[in-house]
Amino acid sequence: MMIKEIRLPARIITGMGSLDKLAEVVDGMGKKALIVSDKVVTDLGYLDKVKEILGRADVDAAVYNEVNQEPTNVHVETGLKIVKDEGCDFLVAIGGGSAIDAAKAIGLVATNPGSISDYMGQNKVKNPTLPMIAVPTTAGTGSEVTRNTIITDLNTNVKMLIGSPYLIPDVAIDDPALTMTMPQGVTASTGLDALTHAIEGYVSKQAQPITDEWALSAIRLIAGNLRQAWADGSNVTARSNMMLGQLLAGMAFSNSSVALVHGMARPIGAFFHVAHGISNAVLLPHVMRFSWIGNPEKFAKITEAMGENVEGLSVLDAAELAADAVERLCADLNVPTYQEMGLDEKKYFEVAPRMAQDAIASGSPGHNPRAATVDEIVEIYRLAYYGG
Repeated sequence: MMIKEIRLPARIITGMGSLDKLAEVVDGMGKKALIVSDKVVTDLGYLDKVKEILGRADVDAAVYNEVNQEPTNVHVETGLKIVKDEGCDFLVAIGGGSAIDAAKAIGLVATNPGSISDYMGQNKVKNPTLPMIAVPTTAGTGSEVTRNTIITDLNTNVKMLIGSPYLIPDVAIDDPALTMTMPQGVTASTGLDALTHAIEGYVSKQAQPITDEWALSAIRLIAGNLRQAWADGSNVTARSNMMLGQLLAGMAFSNSSVALVHGMARPIGAFFHVAHGISNAVLLPHVMRFSWIGNPEKFAKITEAMGENVEGLSVLDAAELAADAVERLCADLNVPTYQEMGLDEKKYFEVAPRMAQDAIASGSPGHNPRAATVDEIVEIYRLAYYGG
């Protein structure tokens, strides 16, 4: 058996109201924090809540709340300037995956030379980043427990995947109360993003026994609760289970890897500025339909974890149903095609070969259970555009 390794934050704090633990967590981290966030979180009052809790711990705070759904090298450079100008000792990211990803990148360039684009790829970070606490407000990207950040380089129009154990936050605080205000569209896109993490983390060629258990548990939790959380955002049980599901999914894929869906979704984000979660959701059933034959045993277990009855079915028949189960979930949550989103058809098919090449170059498709050529990826892009 191959030797495997698991990397996670030093502390993971969960449960309704767990944000209040922030006052204890910051002890010893320093006297001044940079809070990285966005306008939505600010308007909801969560940023002020973080400042108030930090104040209780005698920690001063600077604020950078200009991050949007696709963090860029400009966001990173702006955040770094604030860190230097304000003399910040550590970071507190509160928001969706974009805010957490931006904070990771800011912490990286604060302690490592050069620009963020120098670190595209895996394991290029030489120095520990600034200490960081991640507080997600969506369920979610799982970024609070992962070794990755995704930053768009506006100079090259490339959505950079940067990976290093140094990017794992020191502390994750997963408080479901912060997700209760998510609108339906965000609940759907972030929930399906988490499902994509769980499924790809499970079927990845880099998967290991521990990540398999986390991923399957995540699939069960998400499949069993996402519809309810979407239909009734005040459902505490569904919101809590979704927060746990996305946490487990993040733990799984960060220690196994994502695969073809993520490789294909990143160029969609770079070229058309589609939010990462919804881009994953559109692609997921089509990629599963392409990939299942590469590992029928695991796809059969996905079908079962999605809540489908597989009694009496062969492994192959059960495996083939996994994509159908996911497609029904996407339909129930009103996930559109890329055409329905309004992506320009002419441009889409002109850049599809480039997007396919960029997807392969990212490395993620190399972990897919079935290898995909450029032409095969272009065909999956076609299916995702028109649907069916």
